[in-house]
Amino acid sequence: MTNAKDERRPAGELEASVLAVLWAAGTPLTPAEVQAALPHDPARTTVTTTLARLYDKGIAGRLRQGRGYAYFPVQDAPGLTALRMHSELERDADRETVLARFVARLSPDDEQFLRDLLEPEDR
Repeated sequence: MTNAKDERRPAGELEASVLAVLWAAGTPLTPAEVQAALPHDPARTTVTTTLARLYDKGIAGRLRQGRGYAYFPVQDAPGLTALRMHSELERDADRETVLARFVARLSPDDEQFLRDLLEPEDR
């Protein structure tokens, strides 16, 4: 029999929660402040490690504060999604096929929006 504390969160869930706290704060936060704002109670070392990983990935920035750091988001939610899309595109050598299949699955409205972005009227 397992209890709730023994169950692991799905991959990325803690990062998403930490990012949500950073986005909502609007000011740099220390790991302790992030930990206090999370709905569950992860260990401070877990929060610190998660923030350091977000920093290493370029998703969060940090400022020296005392002996540690205060963290802030570098990307907003749409920027993070775009970064992930670029990352996925970089993983495949056949970029043309990946892009063609991506565009083929767009809704008509999204396809038109993409066309408008790529072909502005005032060219």
